[in-house]
Amino acid sequence: MRNVYYFSFRSPYSWLATRLVQRNLPQNVDLEWVPFWEPDSESVEALMAQKAEFPYQKMTDAKHRYILQDVRRLARDLGFEMRWPVDEAPHWEVAHLGYIKARQLGGERAYVDGVYRARWEQGRNISDPTVIADVANEAGLDGQAVAFAYRDPAVRNEGIECLLRIYRNDIFGVPYFMHKRDRFWGLDRLNLFLRSVGGQPYASTDLVSDNQPGAIYEFDHAGGCG
Repeated sequence: MRNVYYFSFRSPYSWLATRLVQRNLPQNVDLEWVPFWEPDSESVEALMAQKAEFPYQKMTDAKHRYILQDVRRLARDLGFEMRWPVDEAPHWEVAHLGYIKARQLGGERAYVDGVYRARWEQGRNISDPTVIADVANEAGLDGQAVAFAYRDPAVRNEGIECLLRIYRNDIFGVPYFMHKRDRFWGLDRLNLFLRSVGGQPYASTDLVSDNQPGAIYEFDHAGGCG
């Protein structure tokens, strides 16, 4: 089984995990990236037709306020600058199906960097196709093709396959890593994944120690979707 990373542009914990993976994962390690997002009504209907569903539950306001504080603390400790985005009528297919198109065009890594930077470092709205077009253009891609990939039936179908994979593999939150038979959920388990593939663990005084007990498996915990 290949090493797999389930990531989401929506999740601040996935943003931090992605930055750390880019810094600490050995270049010779093959890592498959699979996007994870809350589907729109069209994608939900397609999942239901396959007798599947997406494992997401809306978080409480109290948990959202905690995550806001927690992510700012973690970002500061890790040396990252962040701006909390304000989502107006979020449509997560725009950015995540844009990733699939960027991958088809061979520029997914630059695209991932650009989308995370736009959302979590610049506070931009990644549900706006004009923002995604800007990101794609900066990555050297066809901005219009990437920004409106969510309208492309072929890209939609590939996105549904990603969502079905999430459902069938019991992926309930991000960041989520797999190495052979081992699974690692949440930013606080990233060092364990890095060690398992021969990577360099990162240091952070504010993250849960690898020696502490595992997290309680509630879906929308702070290390989950965010």
